[in-house]
Amino acid sequence: MSISTHAGNISAPRITSAETMHRAILEAGIIPFFENAVRGYSIEELTAPEYWFDGEAGVLGPWDWKIDCLQSGDIVYGKFLGGKAAFATVEWYKELRAWRLSRLSPDAAGQKILDFIGTNGSISIKEVRGLLGVKKAAADTAITRLQMQCRVVTGDIRRVYRGEDLHYNGWQVSSFTTPEALFSAEPDFPWPFRSGADPLATECTPEESLERLLGHIGTISGCTDRKTLIKLIG
Repeated sequence: MSISTHAGNISAPRITSAETMHRAILEAGIIPFFENAVRGYSIEELTAPEYWFDGEAGVLGPWDWKIDCLQSGDIVYGKFLGGKAAFATVEWYKELRAWRLSRLSPDAAGQKILDFIGTNGSISIKEVRGLLGVKKAAADTAITRLQMQCRVVTGDIRRVYRGEDLHYNGWQVSSFTTPEALFSAEPDFPWPFRSGADPLATECTPEESLERLLGHIGTISGCTDRKTLIKLIG
């Protein structure tokens, strides 16, 4: 069953499960998690209201289903659109990444995090706090900055089971890694020496990647205002 939204060509089924959420993300290519300035263009608005998170009713919805989507292996998840959570396929994430890498560089704290990931494969917020000697809010900010630079993505999310009955009520723990580590089968070797093509490579210039991305989001979302689209991307 397709749903009618204000989001241009999004005709994904109303989200009622991890499977329909995954399908919606694949169809959109890139989409914010939460409601934003572009009406109808979010996982939140595509989700049947009764399946949106309700702790009292025990409905976890997309808050939990995002784990299955991420673990599918073909979805990027992180705070890379306006500093807020979003999903993307590799096809469209690589265009965003090409644009961001051309104009944003990591600061000293960000480089420390990247060096840690390079040695250990991933990093948690707790490890970021220890590495930088900061509180959680500052650690979150440092990781978000790297996600906006497209240098770091969510690598995995684990469900946390608590109490004697190992009850799961939506508590989760995330780890972060680099896009290269997440999507490369042989991350320890430079691309000329790997067996396959670089899934994150694009033939576009950074400027062409931006225009291609804006055009795609405009078509999918139905938004024709360039300033709004630029603001959405962040």
